[in-house]
Amino acid sequence: MIDMKKFLGQVSSEIYYGKDKRTTKYVSEKLVIKATRRGKYRKNGNVEIVLTIGRPNYIERKFIKCCKKAGEKFPIKKIQLKPYPKKGK
Repeated sequence: MIDMKKFLGQVSSEIYYGKDKRTTKYVSEKLVIKATRRGKYRKNGNVEIVLTIGRPNYIERKFIKCCKKAGEKFPIKKIQLKPYPKKGK
């Protein structure tokens, strides 16, 4: 049985306290939980977070395939972090 509350708490707290744009938790081969921060971090503490629960996209499916090849067990323990893109000049 999958404990969704635990995974949702991990993903949302990681993005709330960190400075990353997106966090992804791989629960199974067919289920991914993502939290995306909308907008930049504000000084007043308000953060808008979008939670997505569902099937993995193309890049995530490639990552899952690599994890299976390496022998990782699901759910993958570490949360994948994606930072904000760097500004160009």
